[in-house]
Amino acid sequence: MPTIVATQLKVGLEIHIQLATRCKMFSRAPSPAAREFEHAAPNTLVDPTVLGLPGALPVINGRAIELSMQVGLALGCSIAPVTRWDRKSYFYPDMPKNYQISQYQLPLCFDGSVELPSIAHDANGNPEFDVQRPVKKIGIIRAHLEEDAGKLLHEIPGGGRTDASFIDLNRAGTALLEVVTQPDFSSADEVVMFAHLLRGLCRFLRVTQGVMQRGHIRFEPNINLVLTLDDGRLIYTPIVEVKNLNSFKALRGAIEFEHAQQPHRWLQTGIEFGPGSKATRGWEEVSASPHGGRTVLQREKEDAHDYRYFPDPDLLPVRVEQAWIESVRASIPELPLARVRRYQHHAGLTPKEAAALVDERAVCDLYEAAVDEAVRLGVPAERAGKQAANFILQSGAKRANGQTLARRDGQNDASDDLDVVLVSDLGVSAQQIAQIVKLKEDGQVGSNQADQLFGLLCEPVNRGIDAGTLALRHGLLLVRDAAALARWCEQAIAEQPKAAQDVRAGKSAAIGRLVGAAMKASAGQGDAAQIREQLEKML
Repeated sequence: MPTIVATQLKVGLEIHIQLATRCKMFSRAPSPAAREFEHAAPNTLVDPTVLGLPGALPVINGRAIELSMQVGLALGCSIAPVTRWDRKSYFYPDMPKNYQISQYQLPLCFDGSVELPSIAHDANGNPEFDVQRPVKKIGIIRAHLEEDAGKLLHEIPGGGRTDASFIDLNRAGTALLEVVTQPDFSSADEVVMFAHLLRGLCRFLRVTQGVMQRGHIRFEPNINLVLTLDDGRLIYTPIVEVKNLNSFKALRGAIEFEHAQQPHRWLQTGIEFGPGSKATRGWEEVSASPHGGRTVLQREKEDAHDYRYFPDPDLLPVRVEQAWIESVRASIPELPLARVRRYQHHAGLTPKEAAALVDERAVCDLYEAAVDEAVRLGVPAERAGKQAANFILQSGAKRANGQTLARRDGQNDASDDLDVVLVSDLGVSAQQIAQIVKLKEDGQVGSNQADQLFGLLCEPVNRGIDAGTLALRHGLLLVRDAAALARWCEQAIAEQPKAAQDVRAGKSAAIGRLVGAAMKASAGQGDAAQIREQLEKML
């Protein structure tokens, strides 16, 4: 019996991205991927084309092509001058036509690549990336357009279980972009990092809402191993495709589970990679599992020829002229990873701070506008970038998280990104953030006062009010009067004689108690640094 002495993981990804177009891919029926239709009742977003009724003909959604080109260009892909539509034949009960319109031989986007940043781990063991040190290139085989299938429901609407299944065709026909990578990943960390980056990129480009709980983006890893045996032979295990993962936790768990299980399967079956050996598995959460769950066999995977692809006779090929490509290219903003590099280099932000700013396009736009406004007010650019980031990621994030929890009735479900309140939703303008930065840089407010001021600006009654005016109205401006400083320090020394004695005796740490007492005497209007300096002189 051979012994396995080493294993090497190989993973490729298929990612299905629902495009946020108002209409479906080949019909004028509304799309559930658009925000205005996401809560539609079951089977209301249909028309004769979606239902596959006789005589109904498909019409191409041009906006879906442009959004797909944006993603393709952002992934370094070439855009095909001619792209064609194919019929992929298979039966699903939620696919009324019994075929899917897809792209097989001539995909819209092809031959791209993405540089994956280096990966480190924070104190909690969570992976972080450093874009200053890219370490691996991930190949993009293709990104092609197709239509989504409907959805099977196995519970009675409103609760309860039944032996029957219900079909909701609202999702059927939704514009779907499938991104297919090379099997270039060698760890679950790399796969999850890429998944984070791709989802963030697509949300930043606003091609999708990217809400994973609603299936806007779904990951399907193709996993196998290279086994090294004690006699030197290399064994390639059959590829397992795990379907429809809609959380990063499940994506990681599925890969780690397969990494652990595939050597055992090969020892039991002896089946190696080859034609007809691929299997489709689903993910089942199991709390007791060290991986968070397990994969379960669904079916033996068909090969491409089993789908009987052939050109769709109802759709003409799409010719993509260079002028169209350049127009789409010009509409792409500076991408998230490029901004992360710029924020680190020009504002001295940490990788974690920079990544947090680009996580949401609206927050990133607010930050950039605040920095520009602060520079206009006379704050040096690097200081403006650092201070604006501090206010958004600390004062702003604290209040946005509080409102999110209140919206969820206090239930802190970190896995649910529905109904999240962003800093950009708080009502504080870029101009007001810049004004706080300027007040802080000029020493007119301290850190505590600046945080209080940010909170006041979140209140609807203070929308549009100048931050300096509001600070004056609420007594948040620091007092720099020498007599007042001396009076507060004298009061602190009188209230804390032991601390004063310790400072005189050379115990410098004791001065903190005196600074606190003096700040209390000033009702928060004193400058802590100036109070400390005054106390040191007096003692």
